[in-house]
Amino acid sequence: MKTNINGKTVLITGAGSGIGKAIALRLAEEKANIVLLGGRTESKLRSVRKELTAKGANAIYVCGDLTDNTVREKGIAKALDTFGGIDILINNAGSAMNAPFDEVSEEQYDEIMTLDVKVPYFLTQKVLPYLKKSDHATVINIASVVGHLGYPLQSAYAAAKHALIGFTKSMANELYKDGVRVHVISPGGVLTDMVKLTRPDLAGEKMIVPEDIAENVAFLLLNRTNAVIDEIMLHRVGKAPFGV
Repeated sequence: MKTNINGKTVLITGAGSGIGKAIALRLAEEKANIVLLGGRTESKLRSVRKELTAKGANAIYVCGDLTDNTVREKGIAKALDTFGGIDILINNAGSAMNAPFDEVSEEQYDEIMTLDVKVPYFLTQKVLPYLKKSDHATVINIASVVGHLGYPLQSAYAAAKHALIGFTKSMANELYKDGVRVHVISPGGVLTDMVKLTRPDLAGEKMIVPEDIAENVAFLLLNRTNAVIDEIMLHRVGKAPFGV
């Protein structure tokens, strides 16, 4: 039986474009309340919010650098003030780079680890008290198959996504008795601006598109049954299954 998320409040990071935007638009179709958190280009967030309201969803946004804790706190506070709670958290924001291992600087490493690991870790920690009050408490972390497979030239990104997957597993095991469901989605190459920069070798390949990820997020949220999916791994259609 399909689960109703009409009126549930969903906080999504990195929703100004790409996967985050696609998730927001898909969940707007279910009439969820949408909170767009983070992003340095306010015009993008404003545009996404306009699209969401056109679909009949209630939507707000908070612009700013997610590595700044005050931006995260502002997003939580605005969600609570506007909608009275938070039911679903989707940690989508992240960054990547393509570089030989011995050329990655400490600054580059810190940038990726902060946005891809530290931000979702402590954002989830801050949101958790409100999730525990919800009858649909869910956390979905957007990771990558790179966190499992360790592709060459992506050592920092692989380290970050491996860490994200790792803390997702621990968190899921801590929180399931509280009724908080924790999932991770690990896609292969998704056709976004980021992958165009980090994996130019994939040009011309049949790629996963952001809407594919959004449908998988919707599946997790709309099929809240006694069967729980811990992780969804996705590969592009032109890549061999169960890849190495």
